[in-house]
Amino acid sequence: MVCLGNICRSPMAEGILRQKIILHRLPWRVDSAGTGGWHVGESPDARAINVMKKMGVDISGLTARQFTVHDFFRFDHIFVMDSSNYLDVIRLAPSEQEKNKVDLILNQLYEGKNMAVPDPYYGSMDDFMNVYHLINKACDRLIEKFMHEYMG
Repeated sequence: MVCLGNICRSPMAEGILRQKIILHRLPWRVDSAGTGGWHVGESPDARAINVMKKMGVDISGLTARQFTVHDFFRFDHIFVMDSSNYLDVIRLAPSEQEKNKVDLILNQLYEGKNMAVPDPYYGSMDDFMNVYHLINKACDRLIEKFMHEYMG
């Protein structure tokens, strides 16, 4: 899960998907990163932590890190939050095979629309809650889609 600073959208997505992976007892791993390095080592935004806690997910222990080329080799799928993140990640891809791993997360809900998860950083708690609901629905779709692939 990748966003700009790895303190709002992507740690929320990591927490949501991690909870669903545990619920479905899937042997998958999920991580999050930012395309920029401004917040490396920091906790998620307090508003993200609060919204997630309200929804039953604890992301307070996550730490921001920057996306690197090595992530292409660690993960089968890389989901980004907006087109800017997409372009930043694609620029690092060492081959077409790795580029094909990258998609906007909301394409899980709105196939081929390339819609962005809005960045709530300069917004209100309602904006963070909206992001939660969008990502939660997208993660439900991810679970459905990839669980069928995983189960055969």
